[in-house]
Amino acid sequence: MADHKNIVRQQFGTRAERYVKSVDHRAGESLDRLIELTRPQPSWRALDVATGGGHTALAVSRFVAEVVAADITPEMLIAAGKFIAGQGQTNVAFREADAMALPFGDAGFDLVTCRLAPHHFADVGRFVRECARVVKPGGAVAVIDNTVPNDPQAAQYINDFEKLRDPSHQREYSLEAWIGFFEAAGLTVEAAEAFRKPIGFDSWADRMDVPPEMKARLKVMLLDAPEAAREWLTPEGEGAELKFYLGEGLVIGRRLAVAG
Repeated sequence: MADHKNIVRQQFGTRAERYVKSVDHRAGESLDRLIELTRPQPSWRALDVATGGGHTALAVSRFVAEVVAADITPEMLIAAGKFIAGQGQTNVAFREADAMALPFGDAGFDLVTCRLAPHHFADVGRFVRECARVVKPGGAVAVIDNTVPNDPQAAQYINDFEKLRDPSHQREYSLEAWIGFFEAAGLTVEAAEAFRKPIGFDSWADRMDVPPEMKARLKVMLLDAPEAAREWLTPEGEGAELKFYLGEGLVIGRRLAVAG
């Protein structure tokens, strides 16, 4: 697991600024829905796990008293800090942290978020349990991540496609599997929504400095995907206009308040 964490730091440490600027990460329908459904309040303390470029932390910070933006990659925290400060927000603190062993006490946050990162985690179940541990009774955990179809062969093909581009990729799960992770952690699922997100092939590959021969191989995988995987990825266009679609899921769960 330590080796995988080092791979994550290497992959993202040198590319932090790209993720701050990434069109695929800075906004989206699912992020808007996260804010709409969790309804952050002015008195809240929030935690954004694996904050990356800081886009979710920024969105939440506009509604709450304080956000702690956590990430395992120090360069990401520096880049996110510059980005958020540049947007005029001063209520965000930054902390280096492993998503599967959060360095925070129990029940310290009203809201815990994580967006477009869990597919890099070695143990998603453990991550969700950590989120459930640090959120207050009555508080919410909201996760957005890329998803795959229920078909096992299509799901494996899409994960292989993603991992070829990015060695730090671990696994994308179906929305149904995400609901299972939340329920297993003792969270009551209040919302589970699916989205489709267009991805420009060139920008997706170039963000990870994919060499030309590997890029060509990825293009073949995309265009010649088996039927079920191709239906999910839905490639369209050609040349510089080639794009495809990734599934995205939003799951919101609540830790039940202690009675009495």
